[in-house]
Amino acid sequence: MSKILINIIIAGMITLLGVPAIAQKGVEDGSRYGHGEDSIRCLKNLSLFTEYVKQKSFADAIPSWEIVYNECPLSSSRIYTDGIKIMDWRIKNEKDKAKKDELFEKLMGIYDQRIKYMGNHRRYNEGYILGRKATKMLSYKGDDPVFRKKAQELYEKSIAAQGVKSEVFVLATFMSNTVDMYRKNEADAEVVVKNFVKVSDLLTDIIKAEKKESNKERTKGVKDTVEKLFASSGAADCQTIEKIFSPNLVENKTNLDWLKMVNKLLARANCEDAQLLYDVSENLHVIEPSSSSAYGLARMYLKTQDLEKAVEYYNQAINLEEEDEQKGTFYYQLGLIKFNQGRLAEARSNAQKAINLRPSWGDPYILIGNLYATSAKNFGSNEFEHKTAYWVAVDMFKKAKSIDPEKTEKANELINIYTQHFPGMEEIFFQGFKEGDTYSVGGWIGASTKVRAKK
Repeated sequence: MSKILINIIIAGMITLLGVPAIAQKGVEDGSRYGHGEDSIRCLKNLSLFTEYVKQKSFADAIPSWEIVYNECPLSSSRIYTDGIKIMDWRIKNEKDKAKKDELFEKLMGIYDQRIKYMGNHRRYNEGYILGRKATKMLSYKGDDPVFRKKAQELYEKSIAAQGVKSEVFVLATFMSNTVDMYRKNEADAEVVVKNFVKVSDLLTDIIKAEKKESNKERTKGVKDTVEKLFASSGAADCQTIEKIFSPNLVENKTNLDWLKMVNKLLARANCEDAQLLYDVSENLHVIEPSSSSAYGLARMYLKTQDLEKAVEYYNQAINLEEEDEQKGTFYYQLGLIKFNQGRLAEARSNAQKAINLRPSWGDPYILIGNLYATSAKNFGSNEFEHKTAYWVAVDMFKKAKSIDPEKTEKANELINIYTQHFPGMEEIFFQGFKEGDTYSVGGWIGASTKVRAKK
């Protein structure tokens, strides 16, 4: 016999045994279930809709849920948690746009009613419910600027009330909505930075307080995602970051979490000339050497033209970095320094390492092409061999644009310049070659290419 049928039988038996003559709904007298016949009606329908929801029979659950929702709103939190599931199902299966919107408003009303009747719950209080409501609102209306703003206001109230008790996904979604609003010109850059600092500080405190290691690691992952979101938002430009964080440097000189956060933001935004990057990096590197602090010091020494020191710190940054993309960027930048020092083979080696880590990035190929092209006059033992270096240089430029369309304009410009330095047809003939022949460029370049004539 099913649980639903059993519940109906029990409710019927209670009715037959008799109940007090005076009936009153819970919504009328403030009790959980009401009194008299209304309490029986409440208990029966509460039992019915919860069983239907467990079986995902949402259509069957609607009538009994509506009775409990309207008549005894204090009886159980299941009215609201299950009510959201029922309303999600109804919205999903409703085809009419106007009716969908009506159901959405009813869905939002469930959160409001939960606050009205159960907002003082020790754990699932008003602040908690507001965060949940904002997230649900964005899941349906995230493309609507009116609802983005409403959700943001709800998030702010929720986070102000909850503090470190805020749910991690609420903090992350609040930050995501902030960035979305900024990109749509609905919030300014300083709001993005202010909200980022708020979220980042709370996540840091949550991580410190968390005892379960798996939860701690999960929250660290969310914090890292929030940092990446902020760094890529467009609001995290060097000027804004310096304006917001510079005044707080002195009081945070030994605050490891703060130093790490600011240093990482500056590094990701490529704020290589920012004084704040150097100041933060020096303080951070003393406390805990990291990839981003080493990078900051490398850029500082590069700015002062102390290339040997810059190389030293770039190598530290590479060794300490865990993300392939960032490590590839460091190798490429180190290759540029080696190029500037005239260490061409080392520069190419670093560019090739960057390619291995970021195979769809064109800049390292352009660097290698420039290495070949600028060394051409000193390559080989005669004029013809000098010019063969331009063949492999152009090969690199072509490769760059083939894998990275954003580099097409830059690559084409270099191709147009260096194809003018190819040997002429007559020169090629006297060397015993013809166009299209395979040619091995020796020396430190050591590459195979095709014979081509200047057009």
